[in-house]
Amino acid sequence: MFSKILIANRGEIACRIIKTARRLGVKTVVVYSDADADSLAVQMADEAVHIGPSPAAQSYLVADKIVAACRQTGAEAVHPGFGFLSEKEAFAQRLLDEKIVFIGPNPPAIAAMGDKIESKRTAAAAGVSTVPGYLGEIADIAEAVRIAEEIGFPVMIKASAGGGGKGIRVAWNQAEVEEGFPLVQNEARNSFGDDRTFIEKFIVNPRHIEIQVLGDKHGNLIHLNERECSIQRRNQKVIEEAPSPLLDPETRAKMGAQALALARAVGYDSAGTVEFVASGVDKSFYFLEMNTRLQVEHPVTELITGIDLVEQMIRVAAGERLALTQADIGINGWAMEARLYAEDPYRNFLPSIGRLRRFSTPREGAHDGFSVRVDTGVRAGDEISMFYDPMIAKLCAHGPTRSAAIAGMGRALEETVVDGIGHNVGFIAAVMDERRFQSGDITTGYIKEQFPGGFVGMPASPTQRALIAAVTAFAEALLSARAEKTSDRLAPPRAKSCRDYVATIERVQVPVKVCLNEAGADLTIDGRNHRLETDWRPGAMLVTGRMDGAPFGLELKRRPLAYYVRHRGFAGEVMMLAARAATLYARLPERAPADTAKQVISPMPGLVVSMEVAVGQDVKAGQTICVIEAMKMQNILRAERDGKVKTLSARAGDSVAADQVLVEFA
Repeated sequence: MFSKILIANRGEIACRIIKTARRLGVKTVVVYSDADADSLAVQMADEAVHIGPSPAAQSYLVADKIVAACRQTGAEAVHPGFGFLSEKEAFAQRLLDEKIVFIGPNPPAIAAMGDKIESKRTAAAAGVSTVPGYLGEIADIAEAVRIAEEIGFPVMIKASAGGGGKGIRVAWNQAEVEEGFPLVQNEARNSFGDDRTFIEKFIVNPRHIEIQVLGDKHGNLIHLNERECSIQRRNQKVIEEAPSPLLDPETRAKMGAQALALARAVGYDSAGTVEFVASGVDKSFYFLEMNTRLQVEHPVTELITGIDLVEQMIRVAAGERLALTQADIGINGWAMEARLYAEDPYRNFLPSIGRLRRFSTPREGAHDGFSVRVDTGVRAGDEISMFYDPMIAKLCAHGPTRSAAIAGMGRALEETVVDGIGHNVGFIAAVMDERRFQSGDITTGYIKEQFPGGFVGMPASPTQRALIAAVTAFAEALLSARAEKTSDRLAPPRAKSCRDYVATIERVQVPVKVCLNEAGADLTIDGRNHRLETDWRPGAMLVTGRMDGAPFGLELKRRPLAYYVRHRGFAGEVMMLAARAATLYARLPERAPADTAKQVISPMPGLVVSMEVAVGQDVKAGQTICVIEAMKMQNILRAERDGKVKTLSARAGDSVAADQVLVEFA
């Protein structure tokens, strides 16, 4: 076993590797850029080495700096995590030449699977089912159009060296190929330094299912069953689960056998993942790619198998034989993972950048009917920058059944608070409550299909309205009692102190009578009696407790004249007023939205890659105005109407903020 390893990564995966290394008695070194100088990973590691500026191309992607850090600290091995240098054959070979152990597969295996074009050829030769497509390199747009027409629309344009949802576009016609091909090339060049692309048939109503494999350096190989990763946006995974609700034992065995056949064909000797696209109709499946590294979603596999994949990678790299056989691998219950992203689901999931004013997650470990695991690399007060992936944390729930895991995830999300930046907590909660998801009838197009107009939040159910009314009335009564000095401390006054309110929730007025007591409050809501038990006190954003005996968690923020409330998929402001004031409020006209028809506004903070128009230029509706890039993704902004450009407020190379006006029309 190694005495010291270096982690060539950042964020939650660096922290996750440190936890296993500690348990094994292995010291850790992390490298860090300027942006990560005060990160949680730096705090947790035994040693930390600064490797350069914030952009990954000047720090985490520079092999020379990683090798130098190993020499400086005496680290015997390098764990690359995922992303960055994790699937770079040249980096693994460089470490081998430097007599530093790479905690991952051998360089030839990385090379065989790292190029998506060559990997498909290798898979086909190994007897693995592959998607119809063109496996050669594509020279230009004209050739891309010709190939797409030969394969038949729709097609998927993919970067050969891509990963993590980057460098992928689906084209349904010639025009979309002409537009998408150069975008894929640009994203691939910027993210991976390799702009080669290929085209394959896009499977309509597909499911994304992957098999976790594990091998050692002595020829032993096993698989650890499957993960379903079909809930995606912009081809990047959002929710994963294990096992898959689609597979039966026979299909699972066939898919596992093909994954192992491919792994044997390339002499695989670490943890890796073979990804398939499967049909939800007949359970047929086709090889997509093999990721020669640890996957972001590996925790769900660990939860259903009880196997620490990072530990296995370290032991294999140290030369140990696998202590596990295929017969040892079972399926214990069901696990869900939700990726908490710094993004705004109300703005088509565009990245959000800023400081985490508050961040809290539920207690890890056993809860009533489920357990919780949280992998994160940030704390309250940390900055979410534009330089790296927008992930805040991975929240996992494990239960005896799929329904128990979904219910556990819903409860865990209730007790998760992210404040200061846009986030997708409410969106994930909405998915957990959605009937189609609960039934397991999902595809990679699920988000677009279920939220065709984008995510706008979920309306409060009658049960939610009662809970929201109860909590806001309790908070208002407690604050009023404090202001009136009816108590010398924050504890509630006597039960006989009752107050009458009207809560306005989504323009619906809900009458509430609240009587504070030592445990919380007794309430009458719309004529029905309820009991609220909570120890919440003013200043806390998370309210937890029980409503009529049922546990709940609810996010609460006091605002002028209202409360901001988030519960599950609902988020909005709630007025809590006396009856007369509530009546007057209901009569007020709604404020008209601002007129932005003559403006092009940046939907997110980012960098202006190109400005395609000039002052005085006539433009047509749908015409490209500019391209904005943030967190490795490029987004095209188009004119919503015909007009003449009056002013430009940004140019290529400028950094812009969310809601910043970029172009104004005459």
